[in-house]
Amino acid sequence: MIEPHAPAPPGVPPPWGVQGQARLPVRPGIGRFLVLAGVFVCAACGLVYELELVALASYLIGDSVTQASIVLSVMVFAMGVGSLAAKRLRPCAAAGFGAVEAMLALVGGCSAMALYAVFAWTGGWGGLWADGPRCLLVVFSLTIGLLIGAEVPLLMELIQRIRRQDPGGAVADLFAADYVGALVGGLAFPFLLLPLLGQLSGALLTGTVNVIAGGALVLGLFRRDLTRRARWTLVVANVVVLGLLASAAMLVDDFERAARHALYGADARVALRTGVQEAVLAGGTHGRPLRLFLDGRLRFSGRDERRYHEALVHPAMNGPHARVLILGGGDGLAAREVLRHPGVRRVDIVEPDADVVRLARHDAALSALNDHVYDDPRVHEMTADVFGRLRLDRSTYDVVVSDLPDPCVTAATKLYSQEFYGLARRVLAPGGRLVVHAGPLADRHRAFWTVDATIRAAGLSTRPYRVGGRAPGAAGAPGDWGFILASRAPAPLRLDSSCPRLRTLTQAALAADARAASRSRGDRPLPPSTLVHPRYTD
Repeated sequence: MIEPHAPAPPGVPPPWGVQGQARLPVRPGIGRFLVLAGVFVCAACGLVYELELVALASYLIGDSVTQASIVLSVMVFAMGVGSLAAKRLRPCAAAGFGAVEAMLALVGGCSAMALYAVFAWTGGWGGLWADGPRCLLVVFSLTIGLLIGAEVPLLMELIQRIRRQDPGGAVADLFAADYVGALVGGLAFPFLLLPLLGQLSGALLTGTVNVIAGGALVLGLFRRDLTRRARWTLVVANVVVLGLLASAAMLVDDFERAARHALYGADARVALRTGVQEAVLAGGTHGRPLRLFLDGRLRFSGRDERRYHEALVHPAMNGPHARVLILGGGDGLAAREVLRHPGVRRVDIVEPDADVVRLARHDAALSALNDHVYDDPRVHEMTADVFGRLRLDRSTYDVVVSDLPDPCVTAATKLYSQEFYGLARRVLAPGGRLVVHAGPLADRHRAFWTVDATIRAAGLSTRPYRVGGRAPGAAGAPGDWGFILASRAPAPLRLDSSCPRLRTLTQAALAADARAASRSRGDRPLPPSTLVHPRYTD
């Protein structure tokens, strides 16, 4: 056995720069197991921080692919830099590792609250602060990556001080524990932390576990390698971090309510995290307009929702309309417009979020706004993935209404793909019509015409149109809404002669809006969007 400071015999590699044998309170085998257990816990916490940033940024900023790419690329780069920087800490590996874990627990545990706070209180100011959440996302990804990267050389030093072995074997043991820990953290986040605690409390609990594991490992196992000053410094640092995380956990409910009021206004009255998204209802009492937010985005405002829903539904109802399929639209507002037409015998609503339907049924303000459509025996709702349900559906419909989120929301891009419209074409009865909400035309010109090109690639003829001008006070609403009416054979863009009088839409306005939309079409044709090659960007 090579002594701690003895030169290596010829042909034997040096012991990886290890400073000396650690003085442990337990046998080396147990000490080595405890270090690997610490690696396991810290790796699990590190991956939770990473997933937390991706999930919260996708919810707050949108476009989950972009946010995941930013977090992963910046974090992996920072881990490499952190590993290089930590080489200078190897002579004091125990103290260095303890300090790194305390900082990582504080930064990672508070990252979700900080990101949410910047989004809630500064995201709407414009100018420099308009990109505040994205800039903070990069800062947190960089900082957490640096600290996670610093763990590896320090842990390698500590495990070699317990019992020297060839570097290859030590690396294998270290990374085995690291990868298994990452697996546990990756599974715990979506299946345990997120549904039980939510994003904010889940991050704080992860930070608490992180600081306890790091502090226990260093102060319990390697305390004899620390000076008296280093021991007390780490004790104080860990206590302070635990105190800050505990204080934040106690205030998290008040913080979330204050942030929600900053985001949605003081009249936010219903907020629930469903299995699909966060749904918030605001207003609807004391003369204030009812507003529904899904994942932070305004779904509708009572000030101008009729402008949207009348334009979405009524042009498609010109023709046979006995059987109507609504994709999305769990709020019941599209169904309200459908039921205004005589001759409607059945309306099927496919909504992926059962809690949105529950709100539409039982919330007094929302059910009054949708005219209690779910009490109508002609309305049949089902909770299902829209794409999957359409794939399995063998029924045929005279009208299919696609009342779905904007195509630039990454989770919805498959619902604006050529394959999806091919499925919609299959369920159309002879002479049937499909109408699609294609997002704002003025703000996302390219995305709108990509939807048009995608529908045409699925074998349907299209008639694009838009509705311009939002009602005063409808903050967060787009400047206009774009729609596309599609059918197997070219169909006129007209209102049904038996249609009841509408509040916001006339035939003359519809024709003018169609001409305005057509004038914005570019000369160069756009390629369609498919499942394997989505072409929408936020």
